[in-house]
Amino acid sequence: MKTVILCGGKGTRLKEETEYRPKPLVEIGGKPILWHIMKIYDTQGFNDFVLCLGYKGNMIKDYFLNLKEMSNDFMMDLKNKETETFSNNESLKGKVWFVDTGLNSQTGSRVARIKKYVEKDEDFFLTYGDGVSDVNIQELYEYHKKMDRIATITAVKPPYRFGLIELCKDKGLVKKFDEKPDMTDMVINGGFMVFKNKIFDYLSENENCILEKDALEKLTTERQLAAYEHKGFWKCMDNQKEVDELNKIYQEGAPWETWK
Repeated sequence: MKTVILCGGKGTRLKEETEYRPKPLVEIGGKPILWHIMKIYDTQGFNDFVLCLGYKGNMIKDYFLNLKEMSNDFMMDLKNKETETFSNNESLKGKVWFVDTGLNSQTGSRVARIKKYVEKDEDFFLTYGDGVSDVNIQELYEYHKKMDRIATITAVKPPYRFGLIELCKDKGLVKKFDEKPDMTDMVINGGFMVFKNKIFDYLSENENCILEKDALEKLTTERQLAAYEHKGFWKCMDNQKEVDELNKIYQEGAPWETWK
């Protein structure tokens, strides 16, 4: 069963980093966040990956072509360029398909373009290349099979950073201020998803096809979108502040590293 990871966006809200490298290669704890995401699946028994490449995709290819040296201490004989590795720092296993899905393609288009790499009638995982979680992937998949819908998303509670205000209608004054609003009933798509192969019927290779709008919204109206509720750790990396926060969390003990 394959895990498809969206790695092609330009990450414009993280321009401090993405001007020089693709967002999935932004480092958390000294390793690209893409490595962490793949490790989440790998250590739970799912290690066949399809990477939807786009912006600076060659840098992602280069990283994996040199993964052994990137992840370990090694010695190189400069005469013949042979290397000897001295340590094994939690290397990844399995197979990876590197697929160019276009520079400006939207999410739906990228998924449509990897159809030929997914077996007919095969379910597959899909996630974004910028979020980590301690979600139980096997439980997610069992839930997907139990619900028997075309798509299953992971519903998580978003971290809410802002106080809410309620304005008086006619006097320009604040009627209510809540610094720590109760977001109990609010959940969002955490990005750890499962699809039946039938999802490709809702997608197009047209670069303007958006997975969330053109597929997930339609599946919702057809009652074909299930939600697996995850109450554990989840965090995405959308801006520099969140990169810094994830690195701080990593130093304190990364909750998503359930393999340790």
